[in-house]
Amino acid sequence: MKKISLYFLFPILALAACSTEAGLQQLLGRGAQAPVFMDCRPVSSTEMVFNFNASVRVVSLDFDPALEVESIEDGSEVRVFFAAALTEGTRVTADILVEDDDRNTLNVIVPFRTRNDRMPALILNEVRTEYSRPRVELVEFFAPEAGNLGAMRLFIAGQSLTKPVYEFPPVEVNAGEYIVLHLRTLDENSVDETGQDLSLSPGVDAQPDARDFWLPGTRKMLRKTDAIWIMDQDDRIIDAVLLSERPDDRWSNENLDEAAAFLARNNAWLPPVGAEVEQGWIPSPTEAVITSATTATRSINRDESLTSERRADNWYITATSSSTPGKPNNPKRHM
Repeated sequence: MKKISLYFLFPILALAACSTEAGLQQLLGRGAQAPVFMDCRPVSSTEMVFNFNASVRVVSLDFDPALEVESIEDGSEVRVFFAAALTEGTRVTADILVEDDDRNTLNVIVPFRTRNDRMPALILNEVRTEYSRPRVELVEFFAPEAGNLGAMRLFIAGQSLTKPVYEFPPVEVNAGEYIVLHLRTLDENSVDETGQDLSLSPGVDAQPDARDFWLPGTRKMLRKTDAIWIMDQDDRIIDAVLLSERPDDRWSNENLDEAAAFLARNNAWLPPVGAEVEQGWIPSPTEAVITSATTATRSINRDESLTSERRADNWYITATSSSTPGKPNNPKRHM
């Protein structure tokens, strides 16, 4: 029986498995090829789908924590129906063993988050790209409406275009809340504020009436030239901001160029007010928020007096010592 764990398999073992599989295919033909797992996604609070490259039958299926399964539909798209609605945005690990028509088997262990259809339309509101201990880089959001953050994902282009830097836990937020994701953790007593008490965390820039989250580790995650966006479970962009240290003609690397094109293609970043652009427009660094003047005490702020449009015109650099993570933005601007 061929058994592959996508979640716990080390790269060297994955390479060995691929090599062995290729050799077996040459000796035994295509019939020896195991089915391939493509992805899985929650469809609703009571249904999820596992996708494979061929029709399969589920031999066994377990969840951690345990979930009560009502029924399963086999096929290349395996549909799983739960007996009761699942809690929004909860992290679950699935262990599924499937078999194809040639009795080739595949065991997949994969984490996912349950469906959350109550994500608030968060607005990116303040960004700090510079580190000066004890101040760390951060991203602040404003919640114009109540909702649940579970499974919302934050991406930073300088880290990865496809792997989120952070995935929010299931947390209820109220309309009007400021939410701060600190991109390093220097104080071991800094804790994620997931309940109603917003004064739990003692870290620098943690406000008693704002909701704070902390990215583990001390590595630098964000730079003056970068792109930030948040997405829902259907890969729709909720909000984004494009940053450049200098107004150059082109991006310094392929990742940033791809990120700029991706944001424009999804209407997540718009040209300056009044600018005429051609179809297929890709924003250049000149059309991003210019961040050369930002420091650890001069943050990149959205102008809260304007409609929250995703364009450089809506952002500015604060005056020295005027950053306000977890609070309304200071209107004083760097000159």
